[in-house]
Amino acid sequence: MKLKWFGHACFLITSSEGVRILTDPFDPSVGYKVPEVEADIVTTSHDHHDHNYLKAVKGDFVHFSSPGSFNEKGINIKGISTYHDNEQGKKRGKNVVFVYEVDGLKVCHLGDLGHILSDEQINEIGPVDVLLLPVGGTYTIDYKQAAVLVNLMEPKLVIPMHFKTPAMKFPIDNVDKFLANMSSVQSLGSQELVLDSDFSTTARVIVMEYE
Repeated sequence: MKLKWFGHACFLITSSEGVRILTDPFDPSVGYKVPEVEADIVTTSHDHHDHNYLKAVKGDFVHFSSPGSFNEKGINIKGISTYHDNEQGKKRGKNVVFVYEVDGLKVCHLGDLGHILSDEQINEIGPVDVLLLPVGGTYTIDYKQAAVLVNLMEPKLVIPMHFKTPAMKFPIDNVDKFLANMSSVQSLGSQELVLDSDFSTTARVIVMEYE
């Protein structure tokens, strides 16, 4: 499985058989270069402009944006209903957490999660190999809540997302406060990461570069 980060909450997950899953594509207002890529599957966690810019996506893709269990091109996908805030959606609405089973790995994308997950939600998600975790706060969980979720979910690997960078225009925190609460951190120095089903890494957290 290959994982490529375009910035914000947008990743391209590519299976060993070439199935391409794009998560939460963003529009130009975010500040990053808009990823104009081909995909077979697109998931959007919620209907905000920085997570649902389908115009930029090329190819004949299938779009998932709701809770449920799906199978597309041999990829099992589960959507779990959550909230974009800590007031049960009263401020920012709902958010869908997606779990993808790719090449024997379970990848969990938390979208714009705004609260600590309940035990029931964590059980529904199940064991996670790779957790794509928002850490910037303001519109999502902050670095302290993100650290709590890491302890609750116990993923093999954490990849932070949705944080302030030189390209990002939103008033959110950078990744540093989150990393200060973590051990075994690696800066990848690359936009792409390749993992197989029995991957092992000394790093608990890997910070990826964006394009």
